[in-house]
Amino acid sequence: MESAEAVPKERLAELLAGIAALPEDWPLSGSLRPRVLERLVHHAYGRPVRHSAETGTGKSTLLFSHLSAHHLVFTKDDRGDGDSLADVRGSPLLAVDHVEFVVGPTQLTLPSYRFTHPLDVVLIDGAHGFPFSQLDYYFLYPPLEAGGLLVLDDIHIRAVNDLFRFLRADAMFALVEVVRTTAFFRRTTAPVFNPLDDGWWLQRYNLAVLPPLAGLALTEKLKAMIPRGMKERLRTLRRSYGPTERRRR
Repeated sequence: MESAEAVPKERLAELLAGIAALPEDWPLSGSLRPRVLERLVHHAYGRPVRHSAETGTGKSTLLFSHLSAHHLVFTKDDRGDGDSLADVRGSPLLAVDHVEFVVGPTQLTLPSYRFTHPLDVVLIDGAHGFPFSQLDYYFLYPPLEAGGLLVLDDIHIRAVNDLFRFLRADAMFALVEVVRTTAFFRRTTAPVFNPLDDGWWLQRYNLAVLPPLAGLALTEKLKAMIPRGMKERLRTLRRSYGPTERRRR
């Protein structure tokens, strides 16, 4: 199977042109715009894309089927309500041998799926109600390799923007760019945050100062909740957070 490194750029350019020629509202449930797909190619190209995954399906699926040697699509069956899955599966632009569809609500399919390979690229563009993008992230961030690409679509929606703001602050990710309403992040070499533990005090996002609660500053309440022995680690993390990051938030 081919990877992004092996696919000639001319072929990718032809594929992008073919996808751009599709109707803007194809499929009806929505899809990434041509400029976003172009940037996806730009950021994915140059390192092998052996395994990738996305929530939702659309024009991105067509592109991933050529970029990735094995692409996982977690999407619901929307027959009679957009028919996006049927449209994608029936498209002549789909490289069917490179795609595996996991059909059903991601709230059910992702928890039961067992990843057997690290992921090089992840696109979160499934259900947008709170906390569904967060659930997608929870199950997809552990297998994402250092140096891999995380793409988050529709960050203008508040529930998704909550995740965007978390990712901007988190040590595991570096924001590469925002195109329209799509954000591109690169996975850093920071250790994987333990998905089965708590450790909220280790996440930069939780170090932001919030308005005080009645009678006691929230920061003081948070300090009182930090487990013994973790306060020095928190001080170190706060120093590494730096004034620049705080000003950006």
